[in-house]
Amino acid sequence: MSSAKPHILIIEPFYGGSHKQLIGTLIEGLSETDYEIFSLPAKKWHWRARTSALHFSQLIPLDHEYQVLFTSSVLSLAELIGVRPDLGTCRKIVYFHENQLIYPVREVKQRDCQYGFNEILSCLAADIVLFNSQFNCTSFLDNVQPFLKIQPDFKIKQIREQIEKKCQVLYFPVKFQRFPNKRETPKDDNPDLDQDQECLHLIWPHRWEHDKNPKLLAETLHELDERNVDFKVTICGESYQEIPEAFDNIQEKLGNKLVNFGHLERDEYVKTLLSGDIVISTADHEFFGVAMLEATYCGCYPIVPNKLVYPEIYPKENLYNTSNALVKKLYNFCRNPRVFRKQRDQFFETFSFERFSAQELVPKYLELLNINTS
Repeated sequence: MSSAKPHILIIEPFYGGSHKQLIGTLIEGLSETDYEIFSLPAKKWHWRARTSALHFSQLIPLDHEYQVLFTSSVLSLAELIGVRPDLGTCRKIVYFHENQLIYPVREVKQRDCQYGFNEILSCLAADIVLFNSQFNCTSFLDNVQPFLKIQPDFKIKQIREQIEKKCQVLYFPVKFQRFPNKRETPKDDNPDLDQDQECLHLIWPHRWEHDKNPKLLAETLHELDERNVDFKVTICGESYQEIPEAFDNIQEKLGNKLVNFGHLERDEYVKTLLSGDIVISTADHEFFGVAMLEATYCGCYPIVPNKLVYPEIYPKENLYNTSNALVKKLYNFCRNPRVFRKQRDQFFETFSFERFSAQELVPKYLELLNINTS
């Protein structure tokens, strides 16, 4: 009689946001008997990175038949294998949603090098290292040796070479089917109604944290307001603790132009994306950008920094280099909605979502897990 024990072990110390979304997408292609998940809620990130290996080592059964171990880089894989050597026989796959080697830190904080060091060790312990973008992969590999030079007493050499041969890039599988298929532009049956002159709706759908640079957004919106151009804006996304200082008094300053300020539940969020014209990123830290792609799929025209992952995803017409360039681009669009909508139409004629879709990517993930997807 064949054993019903699962052969895929999935570990996620930060089970929320894109981490949870990825696992949820992958297991849709699996039988419930194929896998077992061990997770912790998505909070207290620093403690998850420090202690989750020990925690899971006590929870994962000793009597198992796991053949594949899939985890995110939040887990210190080397520590887990060290205390649970029985798991070392698995094919160990580490997925990087982000990497700590280039994570921006506030000036008032001291970088804790242990997080990056643990990620390097996890790569050495893994058999396959997956990154959600080429930018994520390249930025990690390029910083392995400089990062290791921080310690003062001896040199650690050729670590990049050991890791690089294990690396693959697999874009995050976005479930576009969860959203309406772009926007069906209504035909204008009333020739007297000039829809092209309706003011543009700007959307900023990011976490309210410093690495998403809310200060640049606030400064840009205030500058547009002072130039007396017509627009409306939605600032949504999750806010975990305090409201960013940059958002102080923004409601009073923008008045009726700020049509939403705060997190939106899913139905309202989708409705907002469908009503939006432009989705903006001001990020200093972005390795993929699920929210930007979802908003784009719903019909918003993306305007993004010419750095990080964005040049890998969007054409050069959608990129800006400086804060002044961002203001200028938005100012010109808001003053000329007709010109903007023509450019947006041209964008959607050529932009392909297929290479980021779950339908296209999930079979590639499952192949790594040795699952027959036929």
